[in-house]
Order: sequence, then C-alpha cells, then structure tokens
Amino acid sequence: MADPIPPAERLLNLVIALVNTGSRMSKEQVRSTVAGYGDAASDDAFERMFERDKDALRDLGIPILTVTGRGHGDDIGYRIDQDAYAMPQVDLTAAELGALSLAAQFWQDRSLRTDATRALTKLRAVGSGPEAGDLVAGLAPRVPAAGAALGPLLDAVHAHQAVTFSYRAASTGEVRTRVLEPWRLLVREGGWYVVGLDRDREAARSFRLSRIEGPVRGVGPAAAFVVPAGIDPAAVLDSRRAGTSAVAVLAVRPERASALRSRAVTGAIRSSQILGDLPDRDLIRVPYTSITAFVDEVVGYGDAVVVLEPRELRERVVARLRAAAALDPLMGAPGLPAPPGVTPGRPDQEEVSRRG
Repeated sequence: MADPIPPAERLLNLVIALVNTGSRMSKEQVRSTVAGYGDAASDDAFERMFERDKDALRDLGIPILTVTGRGHGDDIGYRIDQDAYAMPQVDLTAAELGALSLAAQFWQDRSLRTDATRALTKLRAVGSGPEAGDLVAGLAPRVPAAGAALGPLLDAVHAHQAVTFSYRAASTGEVRTRVLEPWRLLVREGGWYVVGLDRDREAARSFRLSRIEGPVRGVGPAAAFVVPAGIDPAAVLDSRRAGTSAVAVLAVRPERASALRSRAVTGAIRSSQILGDLPDRDLIRVPYTSITAFVDEVVGYGDAVVVLEPRELRERVVARLRAAAALDPLMGAPGLPAPPGVTPGRPDQEEVSRRG
C-alpha cells in the first residue's frame, strides 16, 4: 500500500486543481481526481478532510468560491476566484528595485542566499532596467555566513540561557572553554559577534563566532539571567575592538563610490604612488578596521577605486581581481567586454601595484 500523501501536498494539489478547472469541481470530482483525497477511509472522513482543507486555504487568503449549478441548488461545485487570487502586475521603479537589490545582498549565508537571488532575478525581469543596481553600488552591507554556532546562540539569547563553547583567542591562538551569558548577537566589519557576561572573568566580553570551535551547548535552565539595565552590548563590542583601525589612501573616479567618500577623513595624503595613466582621480583617506571586509567593499567598485596605500591592502585587492579574472576563461577575449575593474589581461589595481 502506498504511503498517504502529506496534508501540505494535498492542499497544493487542491489549489492546482481548482485554479485549472474550467468552471467548477464537485466534491465527487475532487475525491476521484485530486491526489490525497482517495486516502479517506469513508465518505464522512472525506467530508471532514475536504472541509478542513477549504478552511485552511481560505485562512491563507486563497479565495475558494462555492458555485451552485443553474439546474438546482444541490448541484454544488468549487473553484478559485482567478481575479482575486492573481497577483497584480509588478511595476518597480529603478529606485525600488535598487532597494530590493540592497536587501538581497545583505545576507550572504547559504541558507537564504539562493532564494533571495532567485526572487531578485524574477523582479529584475519587470524592473526599470539594469541601472537599478547602480543606485546602490557599494552601499550594500554584507553579512557573511556565521557557521553552526549561530543557531544555538540565537536560541540561547532568546531563552536567556547560559552557554559553553571552545574559543580560539585571536592574539595567542590558545583554545579555552568559555561560559557565557549571551546578551546579543551583532555584526561588525564582516563578522558575527556574541556579546555577554563571561562568567569566569565576571565581566562583559565579546566573541567572534568564526573563532568558536566545536558545538555550542546550553548550560543550566532557561531564564537564568537578565541583561543588566544600562548595558549597551554594541558599545561593549566596539570598545573591545577600538584601536585596531587603519587608513587607506584611495584614488577614486569623480562622482563615484559615494559610500567611501562619506567615510573619508581629512589630513595630508603622503602617497608614494604615481597615478600615471589614472588622471582626474580624487585622492581620499578612508579608515577601516577589518581588512577582509574592506577588500570586499573596494573590489565591488571595480576600476572606480584604486588602492594606493597601504601595501597589504593593495596586494589583497590585486589578488582578488586576479582570482576573479582566472575564473572566466573568456576574460579579455576579442569582442567580449571585461568585467568592471579588470582590464583584459591585467587588472587596473595590478597596474598601479606594479608601478609602485
């Protein structure tokens, strides 16, 4: 005997049948043709199943109509109101599509990235053109995958339950067991952090999730602590990370990279680089704390932004562009345009690095 069809699949089958029916479907037709209703053991069981499913679909906003035959009132059938069920025409402006693009780029975790990309591709088909993406170029905050520690820590933050985990220190590489009362999860410069009370140190501490090794386990009961009044977890994290910033010297095309320009700081620029064939560029100084996150941001601007200093940052950007060029065997082939930021055969950033 075949396994019974799950209720969710049966509901979907009913929707498909009622959407595609020519005029209406009687109960007898539903029972005999829609997969899942043949599992009913009796007429009464089918009636109960069908009534529950109709109510469930209506609760979901699917407009199921009851249609009475012209001959007499006992001839009853069902269909879905196509006009009420159909989605209206999507008409997105470039700015609206740009905002959706920004939201889709925010989450880089594998669990949501595929669905977000698919949805955005469909919306772009009805948008106002490719220029929509240019409106938010360089503005998208990127949140990388947090790893297996994220789920248990989210649960612990919500339940106010202490946790324990093995943590590798950034400065020494030493791995130690930590016991933490987690207050909040935060994102800073391309990384996830958990902030809370370190029970061993009896002080507020922050831990980067990428340095957690092994599983995160709950300790003790839920509702075991409260976040102290007046404590700002974001301030705790920022204070622990203070003093680690650097400043990049960038050559930027006019009227480009607004997000970088908004963070630029004043001060003398003493660059040893010679711009050469990069005329009409604006030199700006932009502070950053995470070199990995800053490389991601700069590479996203393509040839609109060239790193002059510091050397390590420039070399990482060049390496990223070389890797991107190597991914496409057609890069620089005659008749094919090179991607932004990469000239055929050699990235713009690499040319500056060679002359430096």
